[in-house]
Amino acid sequence: MKWLVNGRLFDGELLREGLCDLVIDKGRVAKIAPAGRFVPPEGATRIDLDDRILAPGFIDLHAHLRDPGQEWREDIISGSRAAAAGGFATVVAMPNTDPPVDRSSLVRYVLERGQSAGAARVLPAGSVTKGRRGQELAEMWFMANEGAAIFTDDGLPVSTAHLLRTALLYADDLGMAIMEHPEELSLTKDAQVNDGPCAARSGLKGAPKAAELIAVERGIALAKDTSAHLHLTHLSAEESLEAVRRAKEDGINITCDVTPHHLTLDESLVEKSGYSAAYKVNPPLRSGRDLEALWEGLADGTVDAIATDHAPYHLDEKDLPFQEAASGIASLECAVAVVFDAWFKRGKPFGIERLLQLFTAGPASVLRKSDLGRIEEGSVADITVLDIGRERRVEAKRWESKARITPWEGSVLCGWPVMTMREGKVIWVDGDSGLHAERD
Repeated sequence: MKWLVNGRLFDGELLREGLCDLVIDKGRVAKIAPAGRFVPPEGATRIDLDDRILAPGFIDLHAHLRDPGQEWREDIISGSRAAAAGGFATVVAMPNTDPPVDRSSLVRYVLERGQSAGAARVLPAGSVTKGRRGQELAEMWFMANEGAAIFTDDGLPVSTAHLLRTALLYADDLGMAIMEHPEELSLTKDAQVNDGPCAARSGLKGAPKAAELIAVERGIALAKDTSAHLHLTHLSAEESLEAVRRAKEDGINITCDVTPHHLTLDESLVEKSGYSAAYKVNPPLRSGRDLEALWEGLADGTVDAIATDHAPYHLDEKDLPFQEAASGIASLECAVAVVFDAWFKRGKPFGIERLLQLFTAGPASVLRKSDLGRIEEGSVADITVLDIGRERRVEAKRWESKARITPWEGSVLCGWPVMTMREGKVIWVDGDSGLHAERD
């Protein structure tokens, strides 16, 4: 039993006035009350949060844990621990592994490996198509029955409109969503950067924003046709956000996420960094105007979640000339601070409740997990404690993740998670925060 005292409670929707105390018993929230109003049962472990934010456990909808088959980049245990150290109580593992997670036995493998880590909950995403080859649907019912949380061929779009439409209908029958990687591949073959000033000056092939928009519009049309839930991941372009905004106004069952890197980095940094591969990612970093449009999408509700798209690589694959390096940004352990730091520096352009929703209730609703993303009496005791005034330097060498290259290396950011709990157990605590809590 744990007794968390003097926290500023965000319940998934509202940041409550005053300080609160919270009692956790048998993995669930047993009691919530104004600070100092009750005495917990004898033997409860007291943790003083000292005015920090007490939020539902953060959820990352989109991370690459590389397991099975690519464990030199990351594995489920290191990824689960990295997620916990980043403030995430739940992380969704993408299925573009080797072999792809396209059958129930591999869904079970991911779940069991995640459980053995004793850190963040790992939810497997199942492939939409067998082998992610885009030729025939995978056995979605069996994967859902085993515990898959969502379906996606991420890393690739679903190959044809017919297959995507059929997958949406199947997923809808299962009460689940399809997560689509929106990219028209014929426009992005061999692309290295955004199709903009950086491409023009460097001679590197650019990926046009139209490649994303075409796929977004295809997805919207099929979601409208089927009335099924389509989630568009890692949107990066102003036009994509506008299309989603219109679709939502029309009542189409569309959700979307954006990444910390597209919210805080633009294509100019590729040049300014001397073409460091730390800034190479797909979709590529876009223009400053696109970046501003993403923040507008956060503020007005167009965006449903912030997802890391954590893409770890070995140094041998990333520490290379830009054209030769793998594409992807690692961020699990600094993503929350990256976003909160940017929110501060922008003068807090919208309320903190909205920002917290994007890590909690928003992703929980995409996954249709009504037991996550909220704090109330009887709810699962997944907790993230956030210290919005804490400053810390990003040091990848200290990460739980196997990744060692990130564009925020050396940056001092403000607004860090300092403790993560899953089902009432402390799975990570920042030892330098002054927060006195032992990891269970």
